[in-house]
Amino acid sequence: MKWEKILVRYGELSTKGKNRKTFITQLRNNIKFSFVDLPNFNMTAERDRMFLTSKDEAEIQQLIKRLPKIFGIQSFSPVASCTQEMEDILATALKIINSLDYQDKTFRVTVKRTDKRFPLDTYELQRTVASHVLSQFPNLKVQMKDADINLRIEVLSDAVYMMAEVIPGAGGMPLGSNGRSLLMLSGGIDSPVAGYMLLKRGVRLDAIHFHSPPFTSERSKEKVMDLANQLSHFGASVRLHVIPFTDIQQSIQAQIPDNVSMTTTRRMMMKIADLVREEIGALGIVTGESLGQVASQTLESLTAINAVTTTPIFRPLISSDKLEIIDIAQKIGTYETSILPYEDCCTIFTSSCPKTKPKLEKVEYYESFKDFDELIKEAVENREVLSFPNSKKNNFENLL
Repeated sequence: MKWEKILVRYGELSTKGKNRKTFITQLRNNIKFSFVDLPNFNMTAERDRMFLTSKDEAEIQQLIKRLPKIFGIQSFSPVASCTQEMEDILATALKIINSLDYQDKTFRVTVKRTDKRFPLDTYELQRTVASHVLSQFPNLKVQMKDADINLRIEVLSDAVYMMAEVIPGAGGMPLGSNGRSLLMLSGGIDSPVAGYMLLKRGVRLDAIHFHSPPFTSERSKEKVMDLANQLSHFGASVRLHVIPFTDIQQSIQAQIPDNVSMTTTRRMMMKIADLVREEIGALGIVTGESLGQVASQTLESLTAINAVTTTPIFRPLISSDKLEIIDIAQKIGTYETSILPYEDCCTIFTSSCPKTKPKLEKVEYYESFKDFDELIKEAVENREVLSFPNSKKNNFENLL
């Protein structure tokens, strides 16, 4: 089936008031970013919907394939067009139904006759098309409410447009409509999912990763780079800040009792993240923590970690269990990368008996014997900043 355009429905954006135009403009910009490699398609935005058009059939297919990842889109439908000649209308209707899985499905026709000069009224055109389709597809059954296939026909002065498939979008809000936050990206299963959930609410992300060579390998860093690149596929670029964390981690092991070392490690990470967040102008910090999943994610541990900052900390997975998180990771495509067996800095010095209910005053007392501020400052200044999605140009720079 040759499609002429794609009808995009906004969903949640349609409930916005006077600032609706701002959200729609952001969605337009995100679509342009996501399809910068497709130069021939055009966008026309209306109050409750948007049309993407292209004369290049391959581009239309790429749009259909990749639009489900764009936040702010509730659903979309491929649209075919034809002339107002009845023979052309009936032939196009058959082609559309034939392109779908129509076996043992329910069916209806919905007509919108914008051009009132069209010789048949709405109900006559509806009956004519439905009768012709049913004569060619006897397995279809008519159902006027909640039909499996709803063939929508819109008669305009210049053409007739038809659609029958409604493809779910990613939902949520357009990226960039709700500011920027900094994602603590560990390389595990949880943090990419947490990032995805903030992206879905329109939050742009930078990511921060703590790298401790030689205790963590270059492969573990590459794994996190792959995850950052995968998150960039949802409609906006992602910068990854790689923090050299070896000196700080070794100082923690030398100074802090083993059973609370992880709490201090997370506190130092949060302090560094807060400095980077302030520098880049982000408004919050995002983590993949789930309440009670590990010793550093009990209420007592989280309270001790939170104490180093007044910045809002977003934990979208706080009430999710591991199976729910894994399910989302598999759906968004990060799971296979996350389970690659490369260590991260949170696992290399893990205590065999970590405190699940650390006392904040004791943790602060242990930390008072070591001045971590200078090490934190150096780590922030010496960080490596990488941008994703990957540029083909960058892949060949070393050959020039």
